Amino acid sequence: MTLQLDHIVVLGETLEEAAAHAEAATGQPLLPGGRHERYGTHNQLLGLGGVYLEALAIDPGALPPIGARWFGLDRLKGPARLGNWVCRVPDISAAIEALPMAGQPVALSRGRLRWIMSVPENGELPYGGMFPALIQWLSPVPAGAILSASGTRLERLEVTHPDAEALQALLAPHLDAPKVAFRSGDAPGLRAELVGAGGQRRILQ
Repeated sequence: MTLQLDHIVVLGETLEEAAAHAEAATGQPLLPGGRHERYGTHNQLLGLGGVYLEALAIDPGALPPIGARWFGLDRLKGPARLGNWVCRVPDISAAIEALPMAGQPVALSRGRLRWIMSVPENGELPYGGMFPALIQWLSPVPAGAILSASGTRLERLEVTHPDAEALQALLAPHLDAPKVAFRSGDAPGLRAELVGAGGQRRILQ
C-alpha cells in the first residue's frame, strides 16, 4: 500500500480569496472546477506537472451538509493559505486500515469524476491538518490527468509540525513522494516551492 502525492489544497473563507492567493503565488490563472454537494464546497484547479493545485472554499449557494465539512472548513478563519495535501492510494480500505486516523471512506462525485476520500468525522485531519487526506480515484482518468500543463510545476512540498518526526515516521512505511519533506517547527504549516516558466521560483504557503 503506497501513498503518492496527488494534489495540494489552498483553503479560503471564499473561493475568490483562495483562488487569488493561489494565482498570486503561481503566476497562473486557475481553471474552473465545480461543486461538491456532499460537503457544500466548490473549487478551482491548476495543473502543476504531475500533481495539481485545488483552491477550495465553502459554497455560499449550497445547502449546509449533514455533519462537518472536510478540510476543517467550518472553522477556517483568516487569510487564504496552503492548508492540506492529498495522497493517492490504490485501495482506500487498505490505506485506512493501515492509517485509521485518516478518517472514514466517503464516496464522492463531481461531473464525470468519481472517487473515495478519507474524511475524519469532525472534518479535521490529524496533526493540525498536516496529515494527508487519502484519495482513491475510481474514474478511468483522474482530475490531475485531465488538467492541461500550466507552465508551473511543484518542486518541493515542506510539511512543518512541532512533532514532524512522529508524523514522518508514521507515514514513512507507505509514503512514496520524493517531493515531500518534513520539518520541525513551532506551528503546523505547508510550504510549496514552485518553478515557473524560465525557471522562476515561487513560494506558496
